[in-house]
Amino acid sequence: MQILHISAECYPVAKVGGLADVVGALPAYQNTIGHEAKVIMPFHKTAFVERASTKVVYCHDLVIYGKTYFSEILQLVDQELGFPVFMVRINQLTDRKNVYGYDDDPFRFLAFQRVVLQWVLEQEVLPDIVHCHDHHTGLIPFMMYYCFDFERLKEIPSVLSIHNAQYQGQFPHEMGGAFPRFRESDIGLLDWDGMINPLAAGIKCAWRVNTVSPSYMEEMKQKANGLEGLLAHEHAKCIGILNGIDTHTWNPETDTYLTKNYTIGNRVTGRRSNKKELCDEFGLDASKPLFGFIGRLVWEKGADILPDILIQALHQFDINIILLGSGFKEIEDRLKELAVRYPGRYNNHIGYEERMSHQVYAGADFLLMPSRVEPCGLNQMYALRYGCMPIVRATGGLKDTVIDIKDGGFGIRHEDVTVAQVVYSIGRAVAQYENQKQFKEIQKTMMHLDHSWDHSAGTYIKLYKELKE
Repeated sequence: MQILHISAECYPVAKVGGLADVVGALPAYQNTIGHEAKVIMPFHKTAFVERASTKVVYCHDLVIYGKTYFSEILQLVDQELGFPVFMVRINQLTDRKNVYGYDDDPFRFLAFQRVVLQWVLEQEVLPDIVHCHDHHTGLIPFMMYYCFDFERLKEIPSVLSIHNAQYQGQFPHEMGGAFPRFRESDIGLLDWDGMINPLAAGIKCAWRVNTVSPSYMEEMKQKANGLEGLLAHEHAKCIGILNGIDTHTWNPETDTYLTKNYTIGNRVTGRRSNKKELCDEFGLDASKPLFGFIGRLVWEKGADILPDILIQALHQFDINIILLGSGFKEIEDRLKELAVRYPGRYNNHIGYEERMSHQVYAGADFLLMPSRVEPCGLNQMYALRYGCMPIVRATGGLKDTVIDIKDGGFGIRHEDVTVAQVVYSIGRAVAQYENQKQFKEIQKTMMHLDHSWDHSAGTYIKLYKELKE
């Protein structure tokens, strides 16, 4: 089966969040089980792309509002990613450094999707499945089935994966002239709440819609940033499929970022070495329980109450805390102040560094994830793989992947995102840490868990086959 994944991000080519990790792993696993999956994405001037070798495989003059944009599709060569990657470079639109954050993002992504479909249209062999990821590609199903130029593609099944329903890519109807021609009577398929809404259009037009965990699908029926009614109407074609993780990249036995590699058998000495190295780097005491946080410093991640959580936890418990992340400047500034206020007990790296994230999973004893919204979450699965106990809010994929130790599980869960509940959970973790014999056994259980893509990749293939029948 030939599968085309369309996404704004793909690790390691360009990464902003978990979307990149999913699109950078799922196609590879689908290929290992006998299919032909490939990825097409916008061209971004990332460090990876600047170093990479490419070849031009397609050129097209895209005309929008009477203006011609020269576009070309480049294929990565000499890369061992496990799947082919194609990048759409559109002059003045997608040849930029950042993935998102530009005022003309709606226009940029619409142009990207048009070039993708023009390229697919001119292929001798059409894909069996078009798999779209998030709102940046949500207009693809509409254009495939309702725009006159792409009539040849109308029999190809499409799947839309919603990685985060909070972001929908809305823009005014005045931009409707940037679409290829379609029947005026079909405009309702693009509209939601008086705007053209790419995510809503994808939900309406894709043959199947999935979210990245079963619990998140249920939660979206109650809270989906205005799309609750639409999801209720389209519930028959919606399903939740839990993400997996790339167990080749995330493997403590072979991870080149670690000070000392380790297996389940020598996890105690291996993790101790990595913890010492991490604590030495950040001026912390490796003899104390070490709590880590890795993520964006935004409301969805509970980061707005994080400084207050850390202050109370440091006052109540003899622990160390390390933080890796960036986001709202107000939160960053408060966290920087804490590093001055609590030297030797708390430190941070404002920003993101891949090496450091691996070291935190391998060296920290606990990972804090007080998320208000977490469609799937990958950090908790990385942590489990490395023997780092996750402390999570029971929502979305966190609820699906972390069982509380009081229920015979391997993590710590709390129901609400409040300072009191998170600090209480940290106290539970400290008590667990003090029983080292039991704690080490739970680490063993964590590392035995299988959250690889093997199962999930097969579930997607089953879904595709149902659509082809």
